[in-house]
Order: sequence, then C-alpha cells, then structure tokens
Amino acid sequence: MDSTLIIAEAGVNHNGQVELAYQLVDAAVAAGVDIIKFQTFKAENLVTPQAQQADYQRKNSNQVESQYHMLKKLELSFSQHLLVRDYCQQQGIAYLSTAFDADSLQFLITDINLPMLKIPSGELTNAPLLLAHAYTGRELIMSTGMATLAEIELALGIIAFGLLHKAANEVTPNLAAFKAAYNAPEGKKLLAEKVSLLHCTTEYPAPINEVNLNAMELMRETFGLPVGYSDHTEGILVPTMAVAKGAVIIEKHFTLDRNLPGPDHQASLEPSELKQMVQNIRQLELALGDKRKSPTNSEQKNITVARKSLVAKQAITKGQPYSEDNLTVLRPGSGISAVNYFDILHTKANKDYQPGDLITP
Repeated sequence: MDSTLIIAEAGVNHNGQVELAYQLVDAAVAAGVDIIKFQTFKAENLVTPQAQQADYQRKNSNQVESQYHMLKKLELSFSQHLLVRDYCQQQGIAYLSTAFDADSLQFLITDINLPMLKIPSGELTNAPLLLAHAYTGRELIMSTGMATLAEIELALGIIAFGLLHKAANEVTPNLAAFKAAYNAPEGKKLLAEKVSLLHCTTEYPAPINEVNLNAMELMRETFGLPVGYSDHTEGILVPTMAVAKGAVIIEKHFTLDRNLPGPDHQASLEPSELKQMVQNIRQLELALGDKRKSPTNSEQKNITVARKSLVAKQAITKGQPYSEDNLTVLRPGSGISAVNYFDILHTKANKDYQPGDLITP
C-alpha cells in the first residue's frame, strides 16, 4: 500500500514565538512525519472583538478572554512564517499552513508558494474563502468537522466551480452555479484530481464515542475522493485505527509540552508520543500488505513441514486397493497432498509400500 501522509499539526502551539516554532519543527523531524503544519491568520480578519472563546479554549488555557485577545497572542507575522518555512527547508521537512483569511491565503500563495493548501473545518461554509482556495488551482485538503454530507457536497460544489472557472469574472458565483459545477463531469474530474477530505470531530479532546471512523467509508462512497482523518482524541490509538480503516492522510496536533499555556496544548501529543504514532502507523502499513492471498516468502519454507501427505498406514502390495485401513495422512507435506485422499481411496497401489512410506504418483 502507499504510505499514509502524516501531518504533524503544530498549529498555534508555538505560542507566537518563532523559537518555539523552530523547536516544533525539530520535534516533527525527529518523529519522522511528512509535513509540519502551522496556522496563518490575522486576528482582526478572523474574529470580531466580541467573539467568545470555545469552552475547550477557556478550559485548556485556564483563562477567560475574547477569542480576539487569545488569537492575537498566538499570531506569527508573515515575516515570521517565512523564517519558519526557511527553517523547515533547512531541516528537510515540508512546511504547510492553514489560511483563515484572504490576506493570509494570498501570502501563502504568493510569498510561500505552497503547492498544497489545507482548508480547516471551521471554514467549510466560508464560500468566499473556499472559492479563493479553488481559484489557486492548488491541491486541496479539506477537513469536515461539524459538517453534514450536504454541507460537504456544497463546499465541494464551490471548489468545483472555482476549479472550472479560475477567472473570477468568468461566471457569476451562486448556489445554482455551485451545484451545476459539482454535477458536471469535468467538475467531478477536477475534484478527483485536486481534493482530499479529512473526517474530523471538532472537539478538543474529542470523545472516543464521537469519533465515528466508519464515516470515512461513507465519505469515500459518497464523494469518490481520497479520505483521511484529522484526530483530536487523546493518545495515538485512534489515528492508527483510522489508517487500518483506509485513511490516506493523518493529521494530529502536537506540542513540546502539554503543560504550556495555550488553548491546544492539552489536546496535543508530546514529541515522544508523536514519534510512537508514526512508528505504529508505519508498522501497520507493513502489516496491512496488499489484497493478494498467497504464501509469503517466509511461509514457503514451512509448507512441507506443516502440511501432510498420503502415507501407507500398513504394508501395501502393488495392485492392492488403497483403503481407510491402509492409507493415512501424516507430515511431511513433500508427497502427494492429503487433499487427494478421497480420489486415491479405492484405486490400486502402483508399487509395494511399507508402513510410513509416502505414497508416490
């Protein structure tokens, strides 16, 4: 099977500090992930000054404040993101970041020149930002936390529209045009070429009974697109299980230390756990193998030892019929296979046999 794309979600766990971001890069490299992902935003373009924190943000940060003030402290400037991108290149790991506003998306396209873009769950209904992502023509990964199938289909329709009509003034965007783009054969083709979906439960940490990994199969069947899993549960069991269920991408939050202040640290893996998750997934990929069923290389040498052959149970003279009394099955499996027992029974022996002799053709 192809290797699962493993994305280590650093997010805002750098706490707005470039040096912490560098340390997160080092930890991701040491863990063996494929990509480290950050978040690019300007707080004033993301939330109103009055927007309140989510329950998990208040609980995990142990601080009550507006989303704006919380996010403002977690920003990296565009110039700082460039420094982090450069450090990723030096360390040999792919840099990715999620844009939460149009200015940030433009920066990731023009200054960073990302070949792949990640759309977070919270922006799945943000039609202008979805369309802006699609107009880029880049490969897209879209998380689907909190979404219904109908909402995912509409989001894919917006993306299909943008992929079909890259010039913003070519066709007027509207719900009817999005639906038409989604149903158009060329729209379906472009989605298959450009888009992957991530199943996700948007809670930090996510309750195990709300994970619903079987939804990945439903999404694959419904949309015909590659499906992965963005994990917010505690520990590393569920993302490994998701790979066993066919996830082609795994995204997992990580931190240098769960005790650091901030909204996401407590629901994140620490570096040693991230490394163990990667190792588990790679071991699982080896164990999954392919869909063929045949003796493996290591099994070949055991076939003769473990299987049985037709054997003379007592002395048999040439021309004597084989019977239940004089024929048995015993190891080794180097003679006539015991599967032929009933076809050989009652035919005549082709030579003399002593007890324990393998029957020969």
